[in-house]
Parts: sequence; structure tokens; C-alpha cells
Amino acid sequence: MDVQALTDAKPVGGAGDAAQPAFLDRLLEAGLLIESGVPGLYGRSAVFESIADGLNAAVTRIGADQHAEVLRFPPAMGQRDFETSEYLKSFPQLAGTVHSFCGDDRGHHRLLARLEDKQDWTDQQEPTGVVLTPAACYPVYPVIARRGPLPADGKVVDVLSYCYRHEPSLEPTRMQLFRMREYVCLGTPEQIVAFRNKWMERGQALGRALQLPVELDIANDPFFGRGGKIVADSQREQKLKFELLIPVNDGAGPTACMSFNYHMDHFGELWHIALPDGGVAHTGCVGFGIERLTLALLRHHGLDLSRWPQPVRETLGGV
Repeated sequence: MDVQALTDAKPVGGAGDAAQPAFLDRLLEAGLLIESGVPGLYGRSAVFESIADGLNAAVTRIGADQHAEVLRFPPAMGQRDFETSEYLKSFPQLAGTVHSFCGDDRGHHRLLARLEDKQDWTDQQEPTGVVLTPAACYPVYPVIARRGPLPADGKVVDVLSYCYRHEPSLEPTRMQLFRMREYVCLGTPEQIVAFRNKWMERGQALGRALQLPVELDIANDPFFGRGGKIVADSQREQKLKFELLIPVNDGAGPTACMSFNYHMDHFGELWHIALPDGGVAHTGCVGFGIERLTLALLRHHGLDLSRWPQPVRETLGGV
């Protein structure tokens, strides 16, 4: 299928779907997602996880030639590294911190009394120095920086993590906790640009292999506040971020399911990541939204995996 045909694909969730149950309702009724009582926080069924596993396996196969170092982190990072990332400067509305009870017996009794009276008890907790990971790549930079200068041919890291962003929503693709699979490249500007170009081609090829209506477009991150618009406009003008878009949600525009990012020397400066000649390293990453891609497959191929096109199932390892 050519690019124009993909771009012209009819959006899902339009007027023709008016008699159909909302996509989220269908997912919950089928048991593919499990309600928690909190918008954007769901359990996943064995079937949902089998699709997610197949996607991760497919990403591993197409990235085998990257000879990436595999790193896996818990979905949290230290407050100091989080502050160094300057995430709060750009996205304070999305950040989540971990708090815990740190008091004595008297404080415990006060907390229990609040619970008994159905009053707010959260002010009885204190910061722990742990922050929920906002993007899978964030723990990578301080780890690589501590090792010293990069190799001459740069460095690629394969990372997968649950991530948190405070975006409560009834759109199934906008989860508060979700998995992000990334390949992160650190090196010279030329190495990063070549890396990103290669993965933009591979991302589109994967979307076509999954028989999804994909569209690649320039994008920007959701920077906060009035000043954020200036930063977002600059990001778009410099073409630092591209996204692979797929229609998923009812009556809404297409959803970003992959992203291809060039950070320039931003993270290299923050963490003092050095090139062999002592210069500041540039970084870039390609991100795969595992839940979003899973939902896209369910939306376009149906909730019964046995009826999916055989080539799609083979791309996912035979789900």
C-alpha cells in the first residue's frame, strides 16, 4: 500500500460508528482491559499481553543490527537524576512523585483517624526521593555519563519500562501508566541523524507489516505554559520530533504510536556525556508505545485474534 493510500485511510470512530459501543467499553466488556476505578489505569488480560509481547519481539528483530546494550530499569528513578533532566521545566503537569508515611505512632494514629472520618490523609505522607519514570530513556543518560567518554562509533541502548504521566482520560490510548520501548542513540550529530532516519523507515515498514493505516508527521511535545508554545514551535521548525500516527480513538484524530526524536546536545549537556574528543554528545531515540500499538491492532483487526490477517499474526510471532 502506498503512502497516499495510508494517509487517506478512513478514520475510525466517525459517524458510521455511532451505533457501536465506545472502543473503551468494548475492550472492558471483552476483558482485554480491566477496570481499576481510575481513568487511564487498567489491568491487562493474557490476550492483551500476548499482543504486547509479540510487538516487543518484532521490535527486537528489526533492531538486531543495532547491537544495542539491553538495559532494564524499574518504573521509577531517583529525584536527583529527575531534577537534572529538567523535566519539571517543560512538563510539570505530567510528573508523578512517590510519597510515603514517615511518621511515628502519634502520626499513625492521626492518619488512621483521618481514614476513619473519611478525611484527606495524604498530607501525612512525605516525599521519598523517588519519582515515577516519565520516559523510558531518562534513566539511561546518567548511567552512560558515569562510564566516561563514548566509543568512537557512538552507543545504542535498548530500554523498556513502564512510564507514568498524569493525564487521566477516558481515551484508552491515553493511559497514566504505560510501556515504552526505546532505542536510544548517543554520539555525534551525524550519527544521531542517521540513526533517526533509519528508524523512521523501519517504523513505517513495521506499521505496514501490521496492516495499520500509518502516517508520519512532524510533531512537538506538550510543553507547559505560555513559554511552552515558543519551545514547541521551535521543536517543529527544527524538525526534531516526528510521530507515526494511527487512528484509534472514537471520533478523534490519529494517535501517536511511535516517535522519532533528536534531542541535539540537551541531555549531553545536562549529564556531561562526552564524545571521545571531549565534545558534548548528542542524543536521539525512537520510542514504541506498546499499549498504543496493541490498541491500534485491536481497533483495526478486531478483538478476536483468530480472525486477524495471517501476515499480521506472523509479524507478531504467531499470536
